[in-house]
Amino acid sequence: MDNTVAVIIVVVVVILVVAAVAWALMRAKARERRARQAEELRSQAAASSMEVEQTQRQAAAQQAAAEHAREQAEIAEARAAEAQRELLQTDAQREDVLREADRLDPHVDHTSDDYAPGEVSPRGRT
Repeated sequence: MDNTVAVIIVVVVVILVVAAVAWALMRAKARERRARQAEELRSQAAASSMEVEQTQRQAAAQQAAAEHAREQAEIAEARAAEAQRELLQTDAQREDVLREADRLDPHVDHTSDDYAPGEVSPRGRT
């Protein structure tokens, strides 16, 4: 029986050693697989960083274009406001000339309540 117990112990030890070696190999392969996956992810991240930089450059260019457009719009608004002021001034000068003409014209009643410059409504005409 001593031989049988010794054989069983040796077999169990051999099985345990084989199992430990198999477990160690599986663990090493898993580590290697995870290391490859990590490297792939790093490569993807590196490729993405180039894309991010390009997108940042595009965003900056678009921002600059928008700022330029805002500046141009402000200039155009200022020009339009100036043109509107000139129009009002010119129209006021024209109205002043018409009022003076109506004041000088003996046929125009520039004192009536419904008087409007330039609309000639001669007195006494039917």
